Amino acid sequence: MIRILLADDQTLIRAGFRALLDAEPDMEVVSEAGTGREAVRLAARDKPDVILMDIRMPDDDGLTATRRILADPTLSGTRIIILTTFELDEYIAEAVRAGAAGFLVKDTEPTELIRAVRVVHDGDALLSPSVTRRIMAQMASQSRAAGKVIPLEQVTEREREVLALVGEGLNNAEIAERLFITPLTAKTHVSRIMTKLMVRDRSQLVVLAYESGLVRPGWSS
Repeated sequence: MIRILLADDQTLIRAGFRALLDAEPDMEVVSEAGTGREAVRLAARDKPDVILMDIRMPDDDGLTATRRILADPTLSGTRIIILTTFELDEYIAEAVRAGAAGFLVKDTEPTELIRAVRVVHDGDALLSPSVTRRIMAQMASQSRAAGKVIPLEQVTEREREVLALVGEGLNNAEIAERLFITPLTAKTHVSRIMTKLMVRDRSQLVVLAYESGLVRPGWSS
């Protein structure tokens, strides 16, 4: 079962999400929070696999709560999807900086919400390639302006190829097809890269791919 925490200050939205997700045979909503502070407390208590986190809530907003949750070493397996009403670049960028694995607008189709939970639970990032390139390019430019250097000495040539494709927004199956390897091999490469670069999830790899220059603005997949 994929154990889910819902964090939104609107009771009706939480009820709708709960009804939708609990109807899936492999999903269970284990708790609900109406504030950011409550989301942090319940995450520590229930250790959910996935959190659907509203970006705007009282008593710590969703981004603050996300940072606090992902800083907790006991929650290293938890993945967070940020929810908001508008698809604004600054929200997406801040969500990724905070460590979120994905980003969804609240009017997403029910099937897309269900798919999103499964995608981030499986370790993939939840950003479309077009959004990924636009936002990550912006973030990488800011990092380079600040003089940030990404050390890739311990990453092999093949792993650099995989990292670049992750940066383009490709999933494991698409990477496997591009490099003529199996999806399992692609997944293994991604896991090793994450270990070497000490990042917790795929969205952070996307950021590093841009910051390191392996992927540049305007590149197409």
